[in-house]
Amino acid sequence: MEVIPAIDIRDGRCVQLYQGDYERETVFSDNPVDMAVHWAELGASRIHVVDLDAARSGKPENLPLVRQIASAVRVPVQTGGGIRDLKAARAAVDAGVDRVVIGTAVVEDPDLLASVCADLGVDRVVVSLDARDGYVATRGWTRTSRSPVAEVIAQVRATGVSRIVYTDISRDGTLTEPNFAAIEALFGSDGVSLLVAGGITSIEHLTTLSRMGVEGAIVGTAAYTGDIDMAEAFRTVCAPSSTFPDSGTRD
Repeated sequence: MEVIPAIDIRDGRCVQLYQGDYERETVFSDNPVDMAVHWAELGASRIHVVDLDAARSGKPENLPLVRQIASAVRVPVQTGGGIRDLKAARAAVDAGVDRVVIGTAVVEDPDLLASVCADLGVDRVVVSLDARDGYVATRGWTRTSRSPVAEVIAQVRATGVSRIVYTDISRDGTLTEPNFAAIEALFGSDGVSLLVAGGITSIEHLTTLSRMGVEGAIVGTAAYTGDIDMAEAFRTVCAPSSTFPDSGTRD
């Protein structure tokens, strides 16, 4: 399983939000590029970058910083936030990222997902499903759609995309624990390549997710507070992952 540090960018700084609330922000660094280099030097095999400004505005706000991060590290970078048209997806790839993460548009413009997959290739596309009370939240978590998470998962899989980032918003930034029950219920037999975020606070949480077959664990607040020793996590938890068991195949 990959242990993936998150770099959430707002106003050019590296921050973490509490339960996605823009009014409850903690700034951990004024230099996101330096943070990316730090995580890579500690042993990260991938960096997850979120443009929080873009997630709310719907257009790229921090693309120059994303480009700098991708240029500064020798590990793959995936990025999301405000990618709501093909132009934005292409711009992110042109900036040097390995994967684009699409969230809001999956609910509001379902045809876009197919277009991006056709243009960039399905392996470059990750769908972000941010859950609030069982429904998908959109626009930087400022709105909650009427689309149940389980229903959107089925729609996503029908497009051929099999890599999903699942975040339980109620756990995000809280230093509690992931919603293991929801993860198992939603993805336990779906054969998806799953990345989990929200509430990951200990090496034990990471180990549990790895045993569940999760492909990647995205660590935010706990990486910055020191609740998780990231060097130890990279050293002891990271290993080739497998998806949740089903028929032995993956869509």
